[in-house]
Amino acid sequence: MRAIWVNKNEDGSQRSDVLDGDAPGGRDGDVDPVEIDVEYSTLNYKDALAITGTAKVLRSFPMVPGIDLAGTVRSSASDAFSPGDRVLVTGYGLGEARNGGLAESAVVPAALVVAIPEALTTRQAMSLGTAGFTAMLCVEALAHHGVGPATGEVVVTGAAGGVGSIAVAALAKRGYHVVASTGRPEHEPYLRSLGATQLIERSQLATPGRALEKERWAGAVDTVGGQTLASVCASTKYYGVVTACGNAGGMDFPSSVAPFILRNVTLQGVESVQTPMAARIAAWDALARDIDPELLGSMTEEIALGEAVAACDRLLAGQVRGRLVVDTHR
Repeated sequence: MRAIWVNKNEDGSQRSDVLDGDAPGGRDGDVDPVEIDVEYSTLNYKDALAITGTAKVLRSFPMVPGIDLAGTVRSSASDAFSPGDRVLVTGYGLGEARNGGLAESAVVPAALVVAIPEALTTRQAMSLGTAGFTAMLCVEALAHHGVGPATGEVVVTGAAGGVGSIAVAALAKRGYHVVASTGRPEHEPYLRSLGATQLIERSQLATPGRALEKERWAGAVDTVGGQTLASVCASTKYYGVVTACGNAGGMDFPSSVAPFILRNVTLQGVESVQTPMAARIAAWDALARDIDPELLGSMTEEIALGEAVAACDRLLAGQVRGRLVVDTHR
């Protein structure tokens, strides 16, 4: 069985190799393990950090990375799943604390497994993956706080990335006026095809300004963090909502309390790793309903398992548009 294995060299540095060998197993103490024939995985920003060793993502070594997987059940100790069921797994320490999806096989507890909605293929499920799941959690959070299509403009930062692309498409499908922020103007036709009605240059939000700027945004999906998040908050309207789910622009938040105590702005953090199962299922059902398969195809690039390690540098450099899906059997 082929898998990407990340290990430590004697000098403490990391190495990542595609190797043939025994199938990665589960962890001791797993309850009701489900063995999955993995058909597709993904390459996310976190996966690239883990594979390259740029950040301390992996909890132990050797480890199979990959925070997403989709495939077919081979065997199950749980009555909830049967051989042949189409399933996916995201988060819950997959590819961080336990062997992940960048392999031809995986074993995970049944409590972590989600049945793939009938409308989605295993490949489409991974075209969405953690990025799509996170994007939908942001969209649902805006709706929960009362930000609807008639409320006003919603800005999506890092719009050409994985989370951003799916957020743009999901919001547009629901009738929102979506403004896409990107530092890659060459992707304007792509973002407009997803439903963005307007684009703004990333630098407009990446430059420090006043604690309160002119009101503009009814809502926001921020995938960047740092100064960009601070700028979005400063321009958010009274009772607006900002969802924050990324830190590609840094972990700092150089803002003030002004947007929150003077405009009643809500800053809603979105974390997808430990999301309860009921919310997971609801989000996946919404993705199956709201994301057009043709649009999903346009934002997806497929690569082979053997190409995934080399693709990490491109991903970290911001040179990937949309989603990278990994065919684990080639």
